[in-house]
Amino acid sequence: MNFKHLYYFWVTARAGGIMRAGEQLHITPQTLSGQIKLLEDWLGRKLFRKSGRQLELTEHGRLALGYADQIFSLGQDLETALRQTRGVQKRLDFRVGVADSVSKSLAYRLLEPALSMAQPVKLLASEGTFDDLLAALALHRLDLVIADEPMPRRVSVKAFNHALGRSVMSFFCAPGLKSRVNGPFPACLDGLPMLVPGASSSVRRQLEGWFARHQVAPVVVGEIDDAALMKAFGREGQGVFMAPRVLEEETCAQFGVSVIGRTDELVEEFYAVSVERRISHPCVQAITDAARGQLFNL
Repeated sequence: MNFKHLYYFWVTARAGGIMRAGEQLHITPQTLSGQIKLLEDWLGRKLFRKSGRQLELTEHGRLALGYADQIFSLGQDLETALRQTRGVQKRLDFRVGVADSVSKSLAYRLLEPALSMAQPVKLLASEGTFDDLLAALALHRLDLVIADEPMPRRVSVKAFNHALGRSVMSFFCAPGLKSRVNGPFPACLDGLPMLVPGASSSVRRQLEGWFARHQVAPVVVGEIDDAALMKAFGREGQGVFMAPRVLEEETCAQFGVSVIGRTDELVEEFYAVSVERRISHPCVQAITDAARGQLFNL
């Protein structure tokens, strides 16, 4: 492959068009179009298509862009590593995937110890579904996945679960809704509007059984996977919502809500999933040590 052609494609895709890319590269649009055409001919796939007066990526173009991002990012890392001043400690890239069902506040508290190490660390964090992140882990595109459930046995990925800790759940509501909370918890939830995690959440599966055992039937007004979005709706009084008790003080202070009840029957567990059976990566070690020794007090 001619990597100059690939680089021209990458700049054009990132710039959003031939004209802007040509200005960045200091070459004519005609020359740039010709170079990209040579790449398309070599690959046997169209990478761009016209949409009115604009260019947009084809499905193959989006795939190629993902690989080009990695290739040229690695090239920049190589240049940085080789040009580092002698005697300066090497920066450690730490690639983490956070499952979209994990609270972002908790994800920060779990990952923060990696940035407090003596060795300089560059955190490369991404969010996605647990299955997608496990696939990236299997391809060694990630060093670690943070999730609220262990990697299931059905997944054929050679990786290992490392328990970080567990938290019981607290229930919150905004001041405007609190006037409707009557009686002891959890009976007071009966008939109240409630925001619950999406069906894929491990706590959601526990929650439905918990409602049945306590014979309460709140009115589910929203099923929301993103914990931050759920809290934003809860802050506006749209419904009662849950969060791990370990985040109780932070949730009340940040969203102006109050606790209306707690239960140790609902438990959210958190895991670090890595390709290492015995943890040796310094960032993963820092995260697991801090989680078990401070955040969750295992």
